[in-house]
Amino acid sequence: MTMKDDLKAYQARWAEVEAVAQAERRSASVELRWKQLNAAYALAKGLGLLHPDTSEMEVFRRWAKLKIKATKRLPKA
Repeated sequence: MTMKDDLKAYQARWAEVEAVAQAERRSASVELRWKQLNAAYALAKGLGLLHPDTSEMEVFRRWAKLKIKATKRLPKA
């Protein structure tokens, strides 16, 4: 195999990995996405990356409303 063939094979493998990752993201439940969002927020807060914002609570209230609406639309498993 030439270096060019190796590179093409390498890129093809990573394209397959990306396709699987995209499929997993598309099939993730609202609950899982919510947990991931909260984990990212907690990490940022723990690292001191968040700046206090007086309107922050309004954003949390909007997200909570969206979560309630989204979970009501999902069929029970």
